Amino acid sequence: MFLLLKNILFTVFVPGTVAVYLPLRVISRPPANLSFGWQACQVAALLPLLMGGAIYFWCLWDFAVSGLGTPAPIDAPKRLVVRGLYRYVRNPMYVGVLLVIVGWAVFLQSKEILIYGVVVGIFFHLFVSMVEEPVLERKFGEAYLRYRQEVGRWLPRAKRRRAT
Repeated sequence: MFLLLKNILFTVFVPGTVAVYLPLRVISRPPANLSFGWQACQVAALLPLLMGGAIYFWCLWDFAVSGLGTPAPIDAPKRLVVRGLYRYVRNPMYVGVLLVIVGWAVFLQSKEILIYGVVVGIFFHLFVSMVEEPVLERKFGEAYLRYRQEVGRWLPRAKRRRAT
């Protein structure tokens, strides 16, 4: 029960801030031509918004159930999580958050939110490559190195054929 509470708190304060609160604060006012009568762009925005949210919560579940931890660096999973979406990319949770930001940019027709998303994406890349990956390598050793060779950081890799 305590693990659930920690995951909820982290989700509200970190991804909730990055993917919901800040994008909505980036724009000073909604575009004048924005109508909430569900134009095509609002309908199209549902795909990245819902996919991003689903990706994040799927990964959160895997962190709690398989990794016995949270996405928070101070309470990281105790086991290397390589199931679910982590079989395809090493950082699907970040991808999910970025999809939510793109969804807001499309929904609100906002270049500012799109630029914010690019900045967040650059920050994610730097944080993952300079902080997270070295920590995971120290913590999980050879298992993480093998995982890193087989699974792409941001995009799925084509499966290599094994010699028979």
